[in-house]
Amino acid sequence: MDSADINKITSLCKRRGFVFPSSEIYGGWEATYDFGPLGAEILRNLRNLWWEEFVHNQPDIVGIDGAIISHPRVWEASGHVESFADAMVEDQVTHKRFRADHIIDEALNISSDGSTLEEFDRLIEENKIKSPDGNKLSKARRFNSLVEVEVGTLESEKTNAYLRGETCQPIFYNFELVRSSMRKKLPFGIAQIGKAFRNEIKVGPYFHRTREFEQMELEMFIHPKDAEKYFNRFKKWSIEWLKSLGLNDKKLRLRDQEFKERAHYNKIATDIEYEYPFGWKEFQGIHYRGDWDLKRHGQFSGFDFTYKDEETGESYIPHVVEYSIGLNRLMLVLLFDAYYEDGERVVLKLDPKVAPYRAAVFPLVRNKENLLKKAEEVFGMLLEDGLSIDYDDRGNIGKRYMAQDEIGTPSCITIDYQTLEDETVTVRDRDTTEQIRVKIDDLGNALRLARSLV
Repeated sequence: MDSADINKITSLCKRRGFVFPSSEIYGGWEATYDFGPLGAEILRNLRNLWWEEFVHNQPDIVGIDGAIISHPRVWEASGHVESFADAMVEDQVTHKRFRADHIIDEALNISSDGSTLEEFDRLIEENKIKSPDGNKLSKARRFNSLVEVEVGTLESEKTNAYLRGETCQPIFYNFELVRSSMRKKLPFGIAQIGKAFRNEIKVGPYFHRTREFEQMELEMFIHPKDAEKYFNRFKKWSIEWLKSLGLNDKKLRLRDQEFKERAHYNKIATDIEYEYPFGWKEFQGIHYRGDWDLKRHGQFSGFDFTYKDEETGESYIPHVVEYSIGLNRLMLVLLFDAYYEDGERVVLKLDPKVAPYRAAVFPLVRNKENLLKKAEEVFGMLLEDGLSIDYDDRGNIGKRYMAQDEIGTPSCITIDYQTLEDETVTVRDRDTTEQIRVKIDDLGNALRLARSLV
């Protein structure tokens, strides 16, 4: 049994239609990827599963879909214009730019995130750290990660704005509109799934860190005294949900950020990390943001976000505990975690809830009209049942099995000669390769309810 490395995952994703380099016919574009048919299915499954768990199943949480481009003052109020910056160093020969903490951490095997510019310069000088190309590095300087855009139809009247650097700001500035329109009392939460953009200095590996990405976020508005309770609840809830997707919990860990690592808005922050072949990397965060966001938007807009408890008469600015997970990163984690090699067979052991297809339908051979007709009938029946199903009649059946194993399809349904006699089909399990007979009429419920039919 072999696990994946980054090259195997990259090759599989491109070959099988999960992820493509964006604009490849033009030579590609750094750190930009398009999700192909199978990748789009996984992302859709994850969005739906997350929304069902964290919104639909929760009586005190509602969702919104906020704008990608907000009023520029939003990002001044949030502190991103002033503070959303990484330390950058430049190769003085090639002029390639790098994040200072990444260069130093790789050279010294330490964590330097959050250091001052002077501390970065001292570490580079004292340890004689060079660029990856072996050249001298410049002094560290700040580089703001917000992506600027110009908005307007007339050249002379264009306004400078920003693509959102995180998805949660529309949640904060819409807090009172959501609360009043939905008649909510504290504590309650607002969730959102959407794109965010950051002008990252260092990107990769693969699509772990990109300049365009998707977040699934939940902001819980609470009384300050409840912060610890919700923070701990979110940590436990997060791990439980990740395990429900089939992730190996031995490759997951919680890591509390040190003070200097925390974003300007965080009082407490815990990362959820996964053990990739290239090391432990964060793909989710639990944050206690205090009253930073509502207080700042109140100061910059003049709007009063004070909440009055009708039962106690107490008035206060709500505090926030945040759940934030990278959707694209979660998909990458699932691909690494599911990858398995058994001799010549490559298998993605994805949970059926996550897999692009719940099953695939095959005719045993393609040159028998009665088998083809029955296979198409079963395929159509399962599609009408609301299941994501693939149909494949190419090549020999052994190759079809291997192709479906590689894309993570949990079950393969073969229409054979016995099917024509008794209305049963052969169902093969992806992980064990064992086969059983199942009645056609029972297939839909079996595929929906069972993790495995064998």
